[in-house]
Amino acid sequence: MWRRILTILIARNREFYRDRAGLSWNILVPIMMVLAFAFIFSSEPRDLFKIGVVGTVPDSKSMPAAPVSPFLETRYIQFLPVMDPGQALVKVERHQLDLLLDLRGTPTYWVNPGSANGHLAERLLLCAYQGATGPTPERRTVSGAALRYVDWVLPGVLAMNIMFSSLWGVGWVIVRYRKNGVLRRLKGTPLSPWEFLSAQVLSRLLVVLSASLIVYLGASVLLNLPMRGSYLALVLVYVAGALCLISLGLIVAARLRTEEVADGLLNLISWSMLLLSGVWFSMEGASPAARSLSRLLPLTHLVEAARAVMIDGAGVAQILPQVGLLLGLACLFLTLAAWLFRWE
Repeated sequence: MWRRILTILIARNREFYRDRAGLSWNILVPIMMVLAFAFIFSSEPRDLFKIGVVGTVPDSKSMPAAPVSPFLETRYIQFLPVMDPGQALVKVERHQLDLLLDLRGTPTYWVNPGSANGHLAERLLLCAYQGATGPTPERRTVSGAALRYVDWVLPGVLAMNIMFSSLWGVGWVIVRYRKNGVLRRLKGTPLSPWEFLSAQVLSRLLVVLSASLIVYLGASVLLNLPMRGSYLALVLVYVAGALCLISLGLIVAARLRTEEVADGLLNLISWSMLLLSGVWFSMEGASPAARSLSRLLPLTHLVEAARAVMIDGAGVAQILPQVGLLLGLACLFLTLAAWLFRWE
């Protein structure tokens, strides 16, 4: 018995290391993930507070910039220029901004007394103005509960679920069809590549959206999640995102012959988007190069648009740029996939 087990064990190990594609992906993917984390998060000290600042730049050519506040020289604080004070105040209410400072005219600041970081940022602000020339900033308060992490992360989790289901649902399955000879038999029918791929897109779209709806409804019932925007806008965002990611999966499946290579390539694409698209953590603390690269990924725009609807209350008009971009990419990817597609 043990000899037979040993024989099968040796045969299986030989099969693994002789499959160069599978062996390469098993070694390269973990290395690339470690390098990706090193690329995203720089070794420089991270800022401890986030302060919104209004009035550091002129509103027009005829209006000069406000005098520089001594507080702006404080190290380890991220000062964010604010163009829309109303939206910034909402972030202070939700503890997404620790403090809002308005330098136009008499300096004024808004703080949420319920925020621990806001309290510390306020103390630093007042200390910075002690002994400085000019008036001390006027204090104003806002109230509001902190935005829960689960509220912030849910749009990204739904987008992540759509991404994995879209990429593997068509990319890996069509490669299996090619390997098993299913596509060779379909080649003998009047079916064109465009028709076959379009049917795959529509089928996967129904599955993806149905699964996402179940997840959303279950999370809403169990966690009492907020929904501040338009449901129509949210549907448009996820439909456009699903079409884009399904079409991307079709490009992967256009010519590959083995599931091992497809699995490795799909892992590379999905984990790159997962790490750089702000699904689990905000990209505000990432390196500038990582933030620039994230703008090139479709999942980034899907996550941002979904959060804008669910958390910030955006409507259809506000998310049209992201929806248009995702639909444009979907058309481009689908056309490219049909052009590259081979039955055998």
